[in-house]
Formats: sequence, C-alpha cells, structure tokens
Amino acid sequence: MDLRAPVIALASSVLIGACGGGGGGDTTPRPATRTTATAPLRAPDPATRDPLALPAGVPRTATGPADAIATKTIRAWAQALGRGDVTRAVSYWAVPAKIQNATPVLTLSSRADLRLFNGSLACGAVLTGAGSARGYTIATFRLTERPGGNCGSGTGHSARTAILVRGGRITGWYRLPDPGTAPPDSGTPDAPVI
Repeated sequence: MDLRAPVIALASSVLIGACGGGGGGDTTPRPATRTTATAPLRAPDPATRDPLALPAGVPRTATGPADAIATKTIRAWAQALGRGDVTRAVSYWAVPAKIQNATPVLTLSSRADLRLFNGSLACGAVLTGAGSARGYTIATFRLTERPGGNCGSGTGHSARTAILVRGGRITGWYRLPDPGTAPPDSGTPDAPVI
C-alpha cells in the first residue's frame, strides 16, 4: 500500500476543512442554525466512530511488566532509528504491520511501506520505560534528533506507544495520547508523533 495517497487525502481534508471548503466562490454569509437534540443520547454507531481513535483493544496504560523479548526488539528498533539507519530499523518489523500516528490505522503491506513510515518519523527515540497490557508493550520514549530527521521542538519530550511484537518483529505500532489529554473515545476502558 502506498502511504502517500492516504496521507495526502488526510492532509487535503484537514486543509479543506480549515479553509471552509466547498469552493464555488460563494462568499455569502449563511445564517446560523440551531439544532435541538430530541433523541436520547446513546453510544456512537461504530460505523461513524472517529477514524483517529485508538482501535478497540489497544491499551493506553501498562498493567504489568514488559515482555523481555518485545522490549529487546523495541529498544533495538529505536537505537537503529536514532542512528538514522532506517534500513536496520525496518528489519525489526513484520510485513504486514498496522500503524497509527495521528492518522487512521494504516496497514504497511511491504518493506517499501515500512521504509516510508520509519523514514517519516521526525525524531529518534530512546526507550525510557516499558510495561505491558493485553499483549502490547506500552513503551515510553525520550525524543531525540536523528540523522535524516528533524525533531525540532520535540527534542527532549516524551512520547508513548502501544507496540505489538510477535516472533521478535513489530506487527502493530499505535501512538498513545500524552498523559492528561483526552483521547478520542475508542470504546476501550482506560486500563487502554514520534
């Protein structure tokens, strides 16, 4: 899957929404409308769930100690990326793999997709903590500059991810909200951009 198309589509939709969208050159002000809710509040239809929300089942916080093999894989991946060695960083990933980094969940279905994703990460990362929940490793990183990236003002800040490792390879990578922020509702209890 070529990630450029979804990323461009997402960026375009954000820009169109921010600019008012619609086109047509009509700049006539529209009267404000007021709506009144008459139906009882209920859980959102899963079909209309926020595409940026964490998927159901992806935990937000660790509930136990991290798996040693998963931690070793994640640390080696982060070290390779921190050196700017994208090829080596990709070697720690399985095909296919799922990722979510302020995007809808994307499937990386080739080594080229993995290279594009890893190369797009602006920061390097040093693993500073790890725990586990529901088979995921909840990893905390300190962000660093890296060759080929541009971490900028993110340098020195922390980032958290829920990473799924199977057979010594990363198969899932989900950027977690920073503590104290309200993430979109994923339908999972809270026990759940490098």
